[in-house]
Amino acid sequence: MIKNTGFILCTALTLAMSGAASADTTWRMATKMPVDSPEGRVFERFAELTEDYTDGALTITIFPNEQLGKENAVLEQLQANIVQLYAEGYGYMKKWEPALDWTAPSFVFDDYDHWVRFMQTDLVQSWFDNAAEQAGVRMLGDPTRILRGPFLVTVSNVPINSAADYQGLKLRMHESTRAIDAWTALGAEVITLPWTEVYQSISKGIVEGLNSPIALVEAMRFNEVAPHITRIDEFWQSIGFMVNAQAYEALDDETRMGLLKAYDEAGAFSRELMFDVAQQSIARMQEQGATYSVLDTSPLIETMATYYQEQEAAGNLPVGMLDAIEATRDSTQ
Repeated sequence: MIKNTGFILCTALTLAMSGAASADTTWRMATKMPVDSPEGRVFERFAELTEDYTDGALTITIFPNEQLGKENAVLEQLQANIVQLYAEGYGYMKKWEPALDWTAPSFVFDDYDHWVRFMQTDLVQSWFDNAAEQAGVRMLGDPTRILRGPFLVTVSNVPINSAADYQGLKLRMHESTRAIDAWTALGAEVITLPWTEVYQSISKGIVEGLNSPIALVEAMRFNEVAPHITRIDEFWQSIGFMVNAQAYEALDDETRMGLLKAYDEAGAFSRELMFDVAQQSIARMQEQGATYSVLDTSPLIETMATYYQEQEAAGNLPVGMLDAIEATRDSTQ
């Protein structure tokens, strides 16, 4: 009897110790970006803040540089709860909800705040909800919070002084039907190329330019072969923190609140950092001979307004998208 009692007490103690150890949780976070990149610094800050605000109950281990695989492989791991967080453009969630490909249409938003208001509508939230229902993957917090870019430019080997200069411009584009159709409607000669082939393609005259987040121009050395940098604000971007819904729901309320607080503060840090990095990069590139200008995009906006009305009439846009864009304009401007 004494032996049995000792065994029971020992077992209970082992289970208690096991339970205490398992109370602390570690999440795997996959990213494409190097640790020392601006986005990598934001991710590191998020991980540090998470551990701090959850008192160590949740630790984020970051796997940068696509260490865990390309997009589709990581999305599968995210669904399977092998990876708990994936920090990347949430447009990849279009495989579960096609409307999410339309969170950043070209030349339709008045400014960044207009885009944020659109993203916070019930319509867009329903797109994210449907993806979560289909895949068990949801967004962590406000999907616009972690800024990317922070704005878009055209980088070209010929000057872009007006919207008319896009007519016939040999413009590199990624493999997106939406983007290709939009820039074809704007008059460019669109050529699809992998991102890593752009530098050589410009130097050989295969393309004359590309659209890029300003933060990536200097890093990719595009300014060496395409020294004309033109801010266009085609659309605004953010980095979605896609999270496994089961892992998120398994957190206790206090840990979840700490995680969301860390995410919110990382977002504020990203906005400050991205604009600082952009301005410093522009200054360096100008010192090396690049030109920088801000384009009057009103003719492009007018062209795309007609284009989107035609697309809506043809049934090619998500139902209610244009109405939501109009409803979220700032009437005081």
